[in-house]
Amino acid sequence: QDCIESPPLISHGKQNIILPFNDEEEKLYVANLAEANKELQELYDLEGSDKMQILKLLTRLRQLCLEPRLVYDNIDQPSSKLKACMELIKTMQENKQKVLLFSSFTSVLDLIAEECQKAGITYMLTGSTNKEDRRELVSRFQKDDTTVFLISLKAGGTGLNLTSAEAVIHFDPWWNVSAQNQATDRAYRIGQKNNVQVFNLVMKDSVEEKIIELQKRKKELADMF
Repeated sequence: QDCIESPPLISHGKQNIILPFNDEEEKLYVANLAEANKELQELYDLEGSDKMQILKLLTRLRQLCLEPRLVYDNIDQPSSKLKACMELIKTMQENKQKVLLFSSFTSVLDLIAEECQKAGITYMLTGSTNKEDRRELVSRFQKDDTTVFLISLKAGGTGLNLTSAEAVIHFDPWWNVSAQNQATDRAYRIGQKNNVQVFNLVMKDSVEEKIIELQKRKKELADMF
């Protein structure tokens, strides 16, 4: 997989878009990675593995891949990943294609919504919307000209039927590939007449690439049975 500075021309099927950190993001990530490794070593040396602490450290690294503003208050610019994502969404808008965008962090969806608003891109946001209101949003999205539906990954497996979409963007890879596939399937339900393109946004040389590798190994293991 090649490192690319911006999203490629749209093609059919699934693809991972590998994105580089900018210099400042890389410094932050490397510093936090070193600190995480130090803390993990201390955990193992002192008391064995602490699953909650390990998860906390990994979550921080994942957040830095998505949007450093989730971790640091003194950053006022969108992340490299968010900028690349917006370019991809703008391309979809120009082609009059509807997009489903999933993230496991609702705080990230809020930031993407802000960027869509600034760019004049129509969007819907589920967030913590209850099921009844969510069904209403789904019905509207199926019929109107809204470009992007922003959905939490958790909500992605709850029976949403969004066959008007022609593209799916996974803003962050998730450990459980079946959860991601369930979310993607929201656009593949009966009634889909479009070719659906699936994009996974992945930061180069980060924990996200490790997650993709883990997903691949899990799939290979599952395919053996």
